[in-house]
Amino acid sequence: MRATRNDDVDWDRWPVADYLAENYRTLHPADAAVIAHHSAYYRRLPPHGLASSVELGAGPNLYPLILASAVSRRIDAVEAGAGNVAYLRHQILDHPDTSWLPFHALCRRLNPAVPATLAAALAPVEVVHADVRALPPGTYELASMHFVAEGATEDPAEFAEFCRVFARCVVPGGHLVAAFMENMPTYRIGPESCWPGCPVDTELVREVFEPLTDHLEVTRIDTDPTLPDYGDTGMVLLTARSTTAGQG
Repeated sequence: MRATRNDDVDWDRWPVADYLAENYRTLHPADAAVIAHHSAYYRRLPPHGLASSVELGAGPNLYPLILASAVSRRIDAVEAGAGNVAYLRHQILDHPDTSWLPFHALCRRLNPAVPATLAAALAPVEVVHADVRALPPGTYELASMHFVAEGATEDPAEFAEFCRVFARCVVPGGHLVAAFMENMPTYRIGPESCWPGCPVDTELVREVFEPLTDHLEVTRIDTDPTLPDYGDTGMVLLTARSTTAGQG
């Protein structure tokens, strides 16, 4: 059977409400671990010292944007799905859900450069309704990506291409921060919808990124029993500096 690829999927149908209910209405230990890992990296950088950063495939997840607010004066949240775009715009322009307050509190506790209020942390965010593959190379000083490349396709070659897009969208030496679901199969959200998954692990992530980066650090955390059982075995976490801007 042919693997499902990104362009086979109608991302406008992404079940935003079900996804948030299953994953982000409370702060789960796995996300707290991701926040702690990323905060340690962001603390190495000058507070608000980067002119621009980008979140690739932002989805409705606000905590990567909160984390980046410690170091970035502008954050582009690039997202292809119409429902996710609408949710992000509502959160930023109107009033963020109170369920994000514990995420903001943890981000700020671990890195005091995060702005003091959730609204202030989201103020630098610009929501960009676009395919991440259309991003010009060498545009940003930092890029982050969370649960995107391995959740957009079943094709390992396309997973690797999404990772290359991620690595080359920053300037040479630009910062990369990412999290991947480990060994994620095709999975369900809510009672009906089914979405592609490409199983990856620390070895595959390292293999893909070693030619694209230096200062590469890859680690993992175990699966979180408080989260839905999507079939994954944990999360793979990455930080690096890109060496590939402008290359195809």
